[in-house]
Amino acid sequence: MSVEKPMRMRGEFGTLYGREEDLMTSTQANGSGLTGTVASRAGELTEVFERGLRENLGVGASLGIRQEYVGDGRTRYYLDPNPATINAMFTVHGGVLATLMDTAMGSAVFTRLADGVAYTTLELKVNFIRSVTLDGSRLTCDAEVVHVGRRTATAEGRITDAGGKLIAHGSTTILVLQPGS
Repeated sequence: MSVEKPMRMRGEFGTLYGREEDLMTSTQANGSGLTGTVASRAGELTEVFERGLRENLGVGASLGIRQEYVGDGRTRYYLDPNPATINAMFTVHGGVLATLMDTAMGSAVFTRLADGVAYTTLELKVNFIRSVTLDGSRLTCDAEVVHVGRRTATAEGRITDAGGKLIAHGSTTILVLQPGS
């Protein structure tokens, strides 16, 4: 299968990735009532994530991670565990839970970054509290920014099951990538 390399476009609403005919502005992608840079970044994040699902690209598509909410320094992503997410013990693999948390925490930081600024995870710490079986229970990860600086940012996340029981909690340190760095 051939995957077309996404085009990177810089414009009024930040940097967008994708084929020109598929791109939407953050205003079109964002119906959340957010304003300014946060709205721009939330819209950009939503569009990139949705494009990945449409084109079967990225962890959202491969693991079933979905975006529920993107706001100012906060995000919520969810996962409905499925056979592709289990380990040899028939529980959800810790790496899948860590990926859900990393996605949510990184996205929360992204909403606080200026247009044109990117990020990557420097450190990821996950505390697993209990295992998860394939019982049909949705897992939800809420993430919130703790700090955003010029070079690094931090965020915290919590994964809970449908009954509100804590499954895992953790934190991340993010490397902030300024344009031209």
